[in-house]
Amino acid sequence: MKKIVLIIGLLSLEMLQAQVAIGKETVDGDGILDFKPNTTNGILLPIIETLPTNAAEGTILMDKNDKVVKMKTDSEWISLSDPGSIDNVFFNTSTETPAQTNVIIGSATTTAPGVLVLEAADKALILPKVAAPHTSVKNPFPGMICYDTVSKTLAVFDGLKWSYWK
Repeated sequence: MKKIVLIIGLLSLEMLQAQVAIGKETVDGDGILDFKPNTTNGILLPIIETLPTNAAEGTILMDKNDKVVKMKTDSEWISLSDPGSIDNVFFNTSTETPAQTNVIIGSATTTAPGVLVLEAADKALILPKVAAPHTSVKNPFPGMICYDTVSKTLAVFDGLKWSYWK
């Protein structure tokens, strides 16, 4: 019994400092969340109807009203794209009330609101790496973000076109 408790305790400590690799065996460097290289998949941002008032700095989302990808700074939301389109997006219109849960990677708890919270003092998100997403991703979804390995930029799809940020 003592061995089982010890093993569970050690695994719990390891999970507090977790690094997550998706589609590969290990995380590159000090990443907290890393993806398989040479893919045509990106991260899909949530499309939000009402901008959250308690969003943490660095929160990235797509605003459903003006169809713009935005990031929260210390005092305002800044645009990362031009107005796009969400014409091909199907939204859940049921009356269900979603649970107030989130996934936290890198910390046991957090005060930051969000669906996926990456919180670590010494690790960061490594975006999915896509070579020339404007030509290689055949059906990008509004709010998709990735790292373009050709132009060495952050690529954001707004539903109409790609925007690139250095």
